[in-house]
Amino acid sequence: MSLELTINADIKTAMLAKDEAGLRGLRAIKSAILIGKTADGKNGELSTEDEIKILQKLAKQRKDSLEIFIAQNREDLAQKERDELSVIEKFLPKQMDENELRTTLKEIISSVGATNAGDMGKVMGIASKQLAGKADGKMISALVKELLA
Repeated sequence: MSLELTINADIKTAMLAKDEAGLRGLRAIKSAILIGKTADGKNGELSTEDEIKILQKLAKQRKDSLEIFIAQNREDLAQKERDELSVIEKFLPKQMDENELRTTLKEIISSVGATNAGDMGKVMGIASKQLAGKADGKMISALVKELLA
Protein backbone atom coordinates (compact mmCIF):
# COMPACT_ATOMS: atom_id res chain seq x y z
CA MET A 1 0.00 0.00 0.00
CA SER A 2 1.41 3.40 -0.92
CA LEU A 3 2.19 5.95 1.73
CA GLU A 4 -0.60 8.21 0.51
CA LEU A 5 -3.24 5.50 0.87
CA THR A 6 -1.93 4.59 4.31
CA ILE A 7 -2.05 8.23 5.40
CA ASN A 8 -5.63 8.64 4.11
CA ALA A 9 -6.74 5.55 6.02
CA ASP A 10 -4.96 6.74 9.18
CA ILE A 11 -6.59 10.19 8.86
CA LYS A 12 -10.02 8.55 8.88
CA THR A 13 -9.07 6.49 11.93
CA ALA A 14 -7.69 9.56 13.74
CA MET A 15 -10.84 11.55 12.96
CA LEU A 16 -13.05 8.81 14.35
CA ALA A 17 -10.85 8.56 17.46
CA LYS A 18 -10.81 12.37 17.80
CA ASP A 19 -7.00 12.24 17.95
CA GLU A 20 -6.14 15.89 17.28
CA ALA A 21 -2.36 15.50 17.62
CA GLY A 22 -2.27 12.52 15.28
CA LEU A 23 -4.54 14.26 12.84
CA ARG A 24 -2.24 17.33 12.69
CA GLY A 25 0.76 15.15 11.90
CA LEU A 26 -1.09 13.07 9.31
CA ARG A 27 -2.47 16.14 7.58
CA ALA A 28 1.04 17.64 7.42
CA ILE A 29 2.28 14.47 5.73
CA LYS A 30 -0.65 14.41 3.30
CA SER A 31 -0.08 18.06 2.41
CA ALA A 32 3.63 17.49 1.78
CA ILE A 33 2.86 14.46 -0.40
CA LEU A 34 0.38 16.45 -2.50
CA ILE A 35 2.92 19.24 -2.94
CA GLY A 36 5.58 16.68 -3.89
CA LYS A 37 3.31 15.03 -6.44
CA THR A 38 2.55 18.32 -8.17
CA ALA A 39 6.12 19.66 -8.12
CA ASP A 40 7.89 20.44 -11.38
CA GLY A 41 9.12 17.35 -13.15
CA LYS A 42 6.77 15.00 -11.29
CA ASN A 43 4.01 13.25 -13.16
CA GLY A 44 1.74 12.84 -10.16
CA GLU A 45 3.71 9.87 -8.83
CA LEU A 46 6.24 9.68 -6.03
CA SER A 47 8.85 6.97 -5.61
CA THR A 48 9.49 5.40 -2.23
CA GLU A 49 12.73 7.40 -2.01
CA ASP A 50 10.81 10.64 -2.65
CA GLU A 51 8.33 9.74 0.08
CA ILE A 52 11.14 9.06 2.55
CA LYS A 53 12.79 12.38 1.66
CA ILE A 54 9.51 14.19 2.29
CA LEU A 55 9.08 12.48 5.66
CA GLN A 56 12.68 13.24 6.63
CA LYS A 57 12.19 16.89 5.73
CA LEU A 58 9.03 17.08 7.84
CA ALA A 59 10.77 15.38 10.77
CA LYS A 60 13.74 17.75 10.53
CA GLN A 61 11.41 20.77 10.49
CA ARG A 62 9.67 19.49 13.63
CA LYS A 63 13.00 18.83 15.39
CA ASP A 64 14.29 22.31 14.55
CA SER A 65 11.07 23.93 15.75
CA LEU A 66 11.15 21.83 18.90
CA GLU A 67 14.65 23.07 19.76
CA ILE A 68 13.56 26.68 19.27
CA PHE A 69 10.41 26.29 21.37
CA ILE A 70 12.31 24.60 24.19
CA ALA A 71 14.92 27.38 24.15
CA GLN A 72 12.13 29.96 24.39
CA ASN A 73 10.31 28.12 27.22
CA ARG A 74 7.24 27.52 25.05
CA GLU A 75 6.28 24.08 26.35
CA ASP A 76 2.79 24.34 24.82
CA LEU A 77 4.19 24.70 21.30
CA ALA A 78 7.01 22.23 21.97
CA GLN A 79 4.47 19.55 22.91
CA LYS A 80 2.61 20.04 19.62
CA GLU A 81 5.87 19.57 17.72
CA ARG A 82 6.69 16.42 19.74
CA ASP A 83 3.25 14.99 18.97
CA GLU A 84 3.56 15.65 15.23
CA LEU A 85 7.14 14.33 15.19
CA SER A 86 6.07 11.05 16.78
CA VAL A 87 3.39 10.60 14.09
CA ILE A 88 5.85 11.37 11.27
CA GLU A 89 8.51 9.03 12.67
CA LYS A 90 6.06 6.10 12.55
CA PHE A 91 6.29 6.22 8.75
CA LEU A 92 10.08 6.58 8.52
CA PRO A 93 12.33 3.52 8.24
CA LYS A 94 14.07 2.41 11.44
CA GLN A 95 17.06 4.65 12.15
CA MET A 96 20.49 3.14 12.72
CA ASP A 97 21.95 3.44 16.20
CA GLU A 98 25.34 5.05 16.70
CA ASN A 99 27.29 1.76 16.84
CA GLU A 100 25.78 0.45 13.59
CA LEU A 101 26.41 3.80 11.94
CA ARG A 102 30.01 3.94 13.16
CA THR A 103 30.69 0.44 11.76
CA THR A 104 29.14 1.30 8.39
CA LEU A 105 31.09 4.56 8.17
CA LYS A 106 34.38 2.77 8.95
CA GLU A 107 33.67 0.40 6.04
CA ILE A 108 32.93 3.34 3.73
CA ILE A 109 36.10 5.16 4.84
CA SER A 110 38.26 2.10 4.17
CA SER A 111 36.63 1.46 0.77
CA VAL A 112 37.24 5.06 -0.30
CA GLY A 113 40.75 5.09 1.12
CA ALA A 114 40.14 8.24 3.16
CA THR A 115 42.87 9.07 5.65
CA ASN A 116 42.32 12.64 6.84
CA ALA A 117 39.70 15.37 7.19
CA GLY A 118 40.43 16.53 3.64
CA ASP A 119 38.75 13.36 2.36
CA MET A 120 35.51 14.10 4.19
CA GLY A 121 33.71 15.17 1.00
CA LYS A 122 34.35 11.81 -0.68
CA VAL A 123 33.14 9.89 2.36
CA MET A 124 30.06 12.08 2.88
CA GLY A 125 29.00 11.71 -0.75
CA ILE A 126 28.92 7.93 -0.55
CA ALA A 127 27.61 7.83 3.02
CA SER A 128 24.73 10.18 2.24
CA LYS A 129 23.56 8.00 -0.63
CA GLN A 130 24.09 4.69 1.14
CA LEU A 131 22.53 5.76 4.45
CA ALA A 132 19.67 7.86 3.08
CA GLY A 133 16.67 7.40 5.33
CA LYS A 134 18.60 5.24 7.78
CA ALA A 135 20.48 7.92 9.72
CA ASP A 136 20.40 11.63 10.43
CA GLY A 137 22.74 13.73 8.28
CA LYS A 138 24.09 15.66 11.28
CA MET A 139 25.02 12.44 13.04
CA ILE A 140 26.68 11.06 9.91
CA SER A 141 28.71 14.25 9.50
CA ALA A 142 29.77 14.35 13.15
CA LEU A 143 30.89 10.71 13.12
CA VAL A 144 32.80 11.10 9.84
CA LYS A 145 34.67 14.10 11.30
CA GLU A 146 35.47 12.10 14.41
CA LEU A 147 36.65 9.03 12.48
CA LEU A 148 38.83 11.07 10.10
CA ALA A 149 40.40 13.23 12.81
